[in-house]
Formats: sequence, structure tokens, C-alpha cells
Amino acid sequence: MELFLDKINSVEDLRSFKESDLKKISDELRKRTIEAVSNTGGHLGAGLGVVELTVALHYVFNTPIDTLIWDVGHQSYPHKILTGRKDRINTLRQPNGLSGFTKRSESIFDAFGAGHSSTSISAALGFNVAKKIKNENSHTIAVIGDGAMSAGMAFEALNNAGGLDDAFYLKNRLIVILNDNDMSIAPPVGAISNYLSRLASSRSYLKIRDIFKKTAHKINAENFAKFLRKFEKTTKEWWMGGNIFEEMGFYYIGPIDGHNLDILIPILKNIRDDNSTDPILIHCITQKGRGFDNVIKSNDKLHAVSKFDIATGEQEKKNSQFLSFSKIFGKKISLIAQADKKVVAITAAMPSGTGLEDFMNLHPDKFFDVGIAEQHAVTFAAGIAAQGLKPYVAIYSTFLQRAYDQIVHDVAIQNLPVKFAIDRAGFVGSDGPTHAGSFDISYLINLPNFILMAPSSGQELIKAINTANEINDKPCAFRYPRADASEKIDFSDCEILEIGKSKIVAQGSKIAIIAAGTIIEEAFAANEDIKNEFGFSASIIDARFLKPLDTEMLKFISNNYEVLIVVEEGATGGFGSAISKYMLDESLLDNGLKLRCLSMVDKFIEQNSIKNMRTEARISKNEILEIVRKIL
Repeated sequence: MELFLDKINSVEDLRSFKESDLKKISDELRKRTIEAVSNTGGHLGAGLGVVELTVALHYVFNTPIDTLIWDVGHQSYPHKILTGRKDRINTLRQPNGLSGFTKRSESIFDAFGAGHSSTSISAALGFNVAKKIKNENSHTIAVIGDGAMSAGMAFEALNNAGGLDDAFYLKNRLIVILNDNDMSIAPPVGAISNYLSRLASSRSYLKIRDIFKKTAHKINAENFAKFLRKFEKTTKEWWMGGNIFEEMGFYYIGPIDGHNLDILIPILKNIRDDNSTDPILIHCITQKGRGFDNVIKSNDKLHAVSKFDIATGEQEKKNSQFLSFSKIFGKKISLIAQADKKVVAITAAMPSGTGLEDFMNLHPDKFFDVGIAEQHAVTFAAGIAAQGLKPYVAIYSTFLQRAYDQIVHDVAIQNLPVKFAIDRAGFVGSDGPTHAGSFDISYLINLPNFILMAPSSGQELIKAINTANEINDKPCAFRYPRADASEKIDFSDCEILEIGKSKIVAQGSKIAIIAAGTIIEEAFAANEDIKNEFGFSASIIDARFLKPLDTEMLKFISNNYEVLIVVEEGATGGFGSAISKYMLDESLLDNGLKLRCLSMVDKFIEQNSIKNMRTEARISKNEILEIVRKIL
């Protein structure tokens, strides 16, 4: 039997169906999304939660002329299927395949790229204002989750949008859809709630409202206009209850059942056809993971899954017998907190991803998940540090970028001993460039007072944490990858590293290779090739500290080696640049020492295996060997 979805290769095909067909199309779309992610892994729960909403939006609005912007992008898989990418959906997050997020270069329907949260309303407002300036008339729809609403940027955008003069909107209505799939921030969904929401969005209600506004404007009676607005506000508060969105200038509808097409379609049509100019917010209640959460049980509602068997829900298991770096951090910091009552752990909506679940359960009074609010997390930690405690801020490298001003102004300038556990440093594979930890070395190494560590193994991470816990006079950070350790971990290890000192881990001659962090594995692999090809081995130095530099080691290398190669899994302007400047300033290259620095090439690397991403970025063993060949 041919499926409806088989006939849909574009949104025009979708709009050719009757409304009564949309429920079946939604069921087929949900099934197709599950099938795709079972083959690739990915962010499943968010997409399953917005299937009906996705169908309704593309059915009612004239996308892509009416602009649809998804926040974060985790929920965009059904959107991709409906917008001409159905035949490529099995390439999600694969090399040369579809991105796991919205991506402008991928489709005209991906109006704005995503990956980080809380950007959609700001971008949508920008689209709307640009349309007005260009004298274009179309709607702009931003879909944002309740989690993303916890970020200050979302409220900055709401405040700006609600405060703009009506002339900026013309017929270009800004529509924000709050996809609420977790937090209880509104009354329960029910028949009465849906009825009132539907009625409140009706053309007759909106028309009366618009007449009031126009009448007040025409008679230019300021007091009368204020009376009408106050009357409307009072009436609506009595009818539906007041809320912060109304106070910020948005017309609020909700909460409504985001899975009920009989409710969604009429409301969206009413809004589409209404000529009012003020921005509107529709509050949809949805269920993350809907349709499959009973098959795969997960605490995060199927936020991210590996490949799985559709029938059983059993996910593909990692073969590694060793702990991930995230788990090592979480377990070690939990142990330290048992003895050190000053330790506090903070994360921004990532307790599981950063390995802090154990800490959260063992030390609930000293664990703080602040939501998607990295800026707040850093300044919050600064306040804690100012009171003499030891806050550890565990945030992915790519998300910590959002709090750079707070790192500089609130931590570094005040020299507060906040400790940053920088997860997902370096390449992260299938999540691609939006999630790669490419820039943390470059944006931290230039800050006065900062200590920056890059442990090369799981056991070295233990030593870095020990060291960080003893640094109480300045800020520090240690970075580690999205990977498993390659050894069993001794959590009783209490060694504290000497600040700024590196370690020779392989003794050789002629060539010295300094590696920053786990990229040291490429140095060891290259050394095998050097030995086989040239008959001698290079010395390999584990940097341990990227700041302060081990200046004694650099002087030693200048006097005892012919070639120095520095390799780091980060962008240009980081560790290698700092070494280059120091050695030039101190004339350590005047004796003929040849210095070569390997950092990521100046481009964003698309999703692939980490090994292939390193190769494309020219920081793999191949580049180390090529340098040796050219020089020798």
C-alpha cells in the first residue's frame, strides 16, 4: 500500500492533501523519522515531539516565503523530510550527509542555521525588520523550546520585538511558537483551555481588537487609547489569565495541545489571515519523544540516541571497556567533594553530558543546573568563588564561547578562582562544526591570570583535577575531549602537578614534538613512522599546561634539538602561537632551531569521524611526518 509520505517530495505536495489526511501523514512522518535515526543515531526525542506542529506549519504557511526558523535544530528532522530531503534523510550526521541541525547551505527552507539554543526569536525579528525595509510582505515564525527560553537572549529578543512600533511589522507578522515539552509553566491542557485558545485566536476576536487599536489611533485621544488597551488587558486577564509575554507586548494564545491538528490548523490559519500587526506567541504543549518513548526508556526523553533496533529499542553499545573523560571528571569531582566541603558543581542544562549525574545525586545541595544560561553560570560561579568556595563550571567548549565576556570581566579581571571543566574540547564527530571545541585554547590562553591545562589521558585528567582543586588564587581550566580514556583509572591518585611544567614521555633525538592534550596520540603514531623511515625516534613532550608555558623546557629544546613541532587540537592563535611568540622574543630560534606549529586549518570542518576530521584539519600524524620529511 502506497503511503501518503511517498507522494510528498515538497511542501507543495503536502498542501495538495486534504486536512483530514494530515493525521495519517503525521503518523507516517513520525515513523520515517524513527527509521532514519535508528540507522544514524541522533537527536530523536525533539523531532518526535514536533511532528504535528511541523506538518501544520508547512501546510498552513507559505514556506519558504513565509520564513520558518527552528531554534537549536534538534527537532528539524521531520522538517527536512518534508522539504525535499526525504531521500537523503538516512545520511543524517554522516560524512557528506545532511547536518543534524538546520543549515542555510543545505536548503532554502533552512532560513537560519542553528546548533546553539535561544537564537530563533532574535533571528526572526531580524528577518521581519529586513522584510519591512525591503517592502516585502510575509510572515516569520520562530519555534523555540521551553528550555531555550531559559536563556537571557530569548528574553532580550522578546523585549525588543514587543517594543517595536507597529510600522515595523506591516503585514509581516512575527509569530513565536513556544514548544513546551517539559516545564510546567502553564495550566494543564484540556478541552476548555483549547476552546478558549481557539476562540481567542478567532478572526472575529482579533478583528474587534484591531478595530479598537485603529479607532484609538485615528481619534488621537491618548487617554481613550490607554483606556482601550487597559480594558482589553483586563478582559483577557480575567478570561485567560495574565502572563509575562503579554507584558512584553506579545499577543498570547495558549496553552494548546501541540499534537492536536484539529486545534493547531484553525489557530494557525486564523493568525495567518489576520491583518493585525503586533507580534504573537502561541504556547504549545508537546511530548518530547512522542510515539517511541515507550520503546526506549531514557531520562532525557530520547534527547540523543545511538543507532538502535526499532522493534526492541536496544541501542548500539560502545565497545570500549574504559570510562569516558566526562565520566572520569564527574566521578573524581564527586570524590573530592566528599572530603572538601567547599566544592560546588555548576552546569548549564548538561548534567548528564558533563558527567555530573553522580555529583548531582551525592551532593544535591552543592549541585546547580542553571538551565541554558552559560553567561549566568559563569558569573554565578564568580559570586560563589568570591565567597571563598570552589566552584567547578562544567560546560562544553562550544557553549562556553557564549560566556566569554563573563569569563573576562567577572572572573579573569577579578582574579577569582573559578575552575572550568571544558568538555568536548576538539572535534566531536557527527555533531559537526557547531559543536566542535575549536576555539577555547585561543580565547583563554590570552587572558591574564589564567591557568590552562590539557590532560593527555584519563589518568592525567585526574591529576589536572587534583591540581585545579589546589589553585585558590586565580582562575583555571582543564580541557578534555568527547572520547573514552584508553586506560583503567586510579581514582585514588592524589598527585598535584607543578604549575607550568611539561613532561617528556618519549625520549629521542633531533626532533622534539610538544603535544597539547589527547592529540598526543597523533604524535606517538607519527613517531613510529619517523622511526621506520629515518631510523631514529623523536622526543615527545606532554605539555600538560598550555598556560603558563614551560619556558625551561623550551630553552632546553632550543639547545638540544634541530626541529620543534607543536601540535594542538584547536584553532590558530592558541598554544603554538604563544610558543612562537615566546621563542622569537627570547631569540631561541637564532641558533637554527626550526619551529613548526600545527593547529586546525582556517575553515569549519563538517561532520565526520574524529580521525578524518583531524586529517582534514591537518593536525594528524600525516602532517607531523610530512614536516619531518620536508626538513630532513
